[in-house]
Amino acid sequence: MEVLSNLVLGFSVALQPGNLLFCFIGVSLGVVVGILPGLGSAATIALLLPITFFLTPTAAIIMLAGIWYGSMYGGSITSILLRVPGEAASVMVAIDGYEMTKQGRGGIALGISMFSTFIAGMFGLVGLSLLAPTLANFALSFGPPEFFALTLLGLTLVSYLATSSVLKAVIVTVFGLLIGTAGLDPVQSAARFTFGTLTLQSGIELVPMVMGLFGIAEVFLLLEQKAVAAVKARVPSGIRAVLPGRQDWKDAARPIGQGTLTGFTVGLLPGGGATVSSYVAYAVAKRWSHPSQKFGQGAVAGVAAPESAANAATAAGFVPLLTLGLPENAVMALMLGAFMIHGITPGPTLMLQHPEMFWGIITSMFVGNLILLVTILPLIGPISRITTVPNSIVIPIIVLACLAGAYAVNNNPVDIVTMTAFGVIGYLMRKYDFPPAPMVLAFVIGPIMETALRQSLIMSSGDFMTFFERKISGVLIGVAVLVALSPLVGRALSWRNRKVRAAPSDPAEKAIVQ
Repeated sequence: MEVLSNLVLGFSVALQPGNLLFCFIGVSLGVVVGILPGLGSAATIALLLPITFFLTPTAAIIMLAGIWYGSMYGGSITSILLRVPGEAASVMVAIDGYEMTKQGRGGIALGISMFSTFIAGMFGLVGLSLLAPTLANFALSFGPPEFFALTLLGLTLVSYLATSSVLKAVIVTVFGLLIGTAGLDPVQSAARFTFGTLTLQSGIELVPMVMGLFGIAEVFLLLEQKAVAAVKARVPSGIRAVLPGRQDWKDAARPIGQGTLTGFTVGLLPGGGATVSSYVAYAVAKRWSHPSQKFGQGAVAGVAAPESAANAATAAGFVPLLTLGLPENAVMALMLGAFMIHGITPGPTLMLQHPEMFWGIITSMFVGNLILLVTILPLIGPISRITTVPNSIVIPIIVLACLAGAYAVNNNPVDIVTMTAFGVIGYLMRKYDFPPAPMVLAFVIGPIMETALRQSLIMSSGDFMTFFERKISGVLIGVAVLVALSPLVGRALSWRNRKVRAAPSDPAEKAIVQ
């Protein structure tokens, strides 16, 4: 009954005309952003962060959340029609989706993608509604040692899952922690790494930094590309062209269920997110598929599984953010920044101090998914034509938005310099395959982690054993150590197996070797 009363409170907030309008704006913008390859939801949310100054906290988060889960579907449109993923989470959808397009079934692939998004999103939000209050109540017992251990585990998992190179992820994570220490010491208010300037005493601003890393860096990459003629996509016409048939639903039902469960589970983990969830869901669906479903050759299941996993993961990502105040990926870090802009700290007390905001955000996602299905489904054909927008139009829009947004934060030209500097850093990171997400997460989580560490040591008079004497923090640190050592163990086992395979097995060969 308590959950139902909370949902009623949430819907009373989400269905207010202003919040409903910004939910629609966020979802629609998310779809458009997802269609435009390269821009991405993270860059768009970074560009729109300054606008949230003029909105209520609830309306701001509702709009940004709409961009996030709306972009999950928008990215699939270009993946299916052109095999050009608009979002990283749409890479797996492109494999079978584009094959269906070549077979003249592109409309069916878009329809399956749309319905998979809706079904998985709804089930994911049910899980969020049930799990978030329980986890928030449990987290009320957390003290500084537990929060330090939790942030340590989060950064460890992000570094481990972010890229194929753990070393590169660790490097950018450490760099993010270092730049997060610039400014005044959170405990003693001593200036650190300010280089004698007043501008850096408040630290490096999040908004110009992420605008540079995602927006300006993307501009540099687009400018580097050679001008090519736009590829004409075969766009479906009419709503009937995107409605799946009975056999399509039969082929998609099981993968949707598998993808939803996999996506929500993986999405709860720091560093999991929509991209990792889609890869795992595709592998699971392929492993348990019927022999008649030819994955990689236009299988409906190959579209349904990763699409449902990505949207379930977006819902799951709000669980650690709203209940623990910990972002699991770069987009969630930007959401955390939006909360902080309005002076609100997500965490265990958010549901108690701001229940209308907590449940309003959750229920707005139910509304947003309905908006996606009702309004976007009939407009798939016209919206798909955005795939033909040339870079010569996209680039100036991104640059102008970045300049205006960075300056609007503090009306300080130094923020434009900061944005440009991080734009160059982001461009070099992309060129040399260094992931920017762990750096943003470390920058946001770093001050929380440092404060929790120092508070713990003050409470224990400098005794580090306090982290191991408390059960929860001890277990979390133990898991973090295991995750950190797993690559080394894997390499050792691989080296041992190669050595065993290389050893001669025949006695005559051994005698020759000797």
